[in-house]
Amino acid sequence: MNDRASIDSTPAKRREDWAKAYVRVRSASEALCAPLCIEDYGVQSADFASPPKWHLAHVSWFFETFLLEPFLPGYVVFDPAFRTLFNSYYEQVGEFHPRAERGHLSRPTVEAVYRYRAHVDAAMSALIAGASDAHWPTIEMRLAIGLNHEQQHQELLLTDIKQHFSVNPLRPAYRSDLAVPRQADALPLAWQTFDGGLIDVGFDGEGFCYDNERPRHRVYLKPFALANRPVSNAEYLAFVDAGGYRNAALWLSDGWATVRRLGWATPRYWERIGDDWYEFTLGGLRKLDLSAPVSHVSYFEADAYATWAGARLPTEAEWEHAAAPAPIAGNFVDSDLLHPQAAAGEGLVQLFGDVWEHTASAYLAYPGYRVPEGALGEYNGKFMSGQMVLRGGSCATPAGHVRATYRNFFYPQERWQFQGIRLAQDLA
Repeated sequence: MNDRASIDSTPAKRREDWAKAYVRVRSASEALCAPLCIEDYGVQSADFASPPKWHLAHVSWFFETFLLEPFLPGYVVFDPAFRTLFNSYYEQVGEFHPRAERGHLSRPTVEAVYRYRAHVDAAMSALIAGASDAHWPTIEMRLAIGLNHEQQHQELLLTDIKQHFSVNPLRPAYRSDLAVPRQADALPLAWQTFDGGLIDVGFDGEGFCYDNERPRHRVYLKPFALANRPVSNAEYLAFVDAGGYRNAALWLSDGWATVRRLGWATPRYWERIGDDWYEFTLGGLRKLDLSAPVSHVSYFEADAYATWAGARLPTEAEWEHAAAPAPIAGNFVDSDLLHPQAAAGEGLVQLFGDVWEHTASAYLAYPGYRVPEGALGEYNGKFMSGQMVLRGGSCATPAGHVRATYRNFFYPQERWQFQGIRLAQDLA
């Protein structure tokens, strides 16, 4: 979400634009839940995946906690108990309900959660229209974070729903109309070379960015090459057929331990039925599309595949340098995509909007980074340990929410997100 780039400079018009952006983002969350049955809202099939009902309430808690309570005079919280139930991890705000137990919350009801959203929405409308000019700069900054935060949860809604439905023996489809046209074949794999040298990375411009994208700084890159497209299902299937999941020499030690402990033999959601391979998608169980980018692979799997392929993963600085000139538009060829388009063109393609692309970079602070003061400082900074950076944005990422400097991050064993692989090579 980058609504700040289109906000008019006139104060009154600026507030009007923010009010429209708020309604647009909030409505999108509820639209994503429209295909659900009431029974779907409370399911939590894994510790890392939250129930849809919790997502809808938590993003409302964010606006209530960081905007309405401090800045709207006379605001009455919807339910004091929600301060704990729907706090995710903000230690400075107070206690929070354990993440792994969010599925235990049969109450509040779904109807109560939607009333909570309506209560917050009405108050936010009043705040945007009537906040004092003295408070407005802080409100505007937090409003931008809140809207981007809700868009992050829109992606999580989809990935978590997919996780929940995947373990249901009925194999329900989130949306049965997600059949999309396919390419006959993936684009031929080719390499684009880059000279390297001193380059600048990090956000530096107008519009919104997260604190972890700053400050912009200079890094040195050796000459490198980047694959023109992500690794396809057909290419990854060759790795599976070659015994990639049985060859310890290809894996990092922690990765091999994870493979053995969890019994991995394929990407998440792949299934062998008879002689054919299938993949569980948001449209239900479907025959594996060999031309689509491989998805739902962990960092460990991405690194092992790159080793097997005689390549490596790009660093995040390499990825950003290569992607910065590219138009931010998805090519949307995966079976789960909501906005199908054909992949075409020369040079690097499918950088945005298909799969988050693994990098070889640990999620750490940029040189000169300082954690913001207050509870909002817990948004990104405290997670800079033990996680790996992914770039690009996936088929489930809301339009307008991606940019070349965006740093997503997950633990190396996690793979329920739409995560894929783009290979890199060193140049002599």
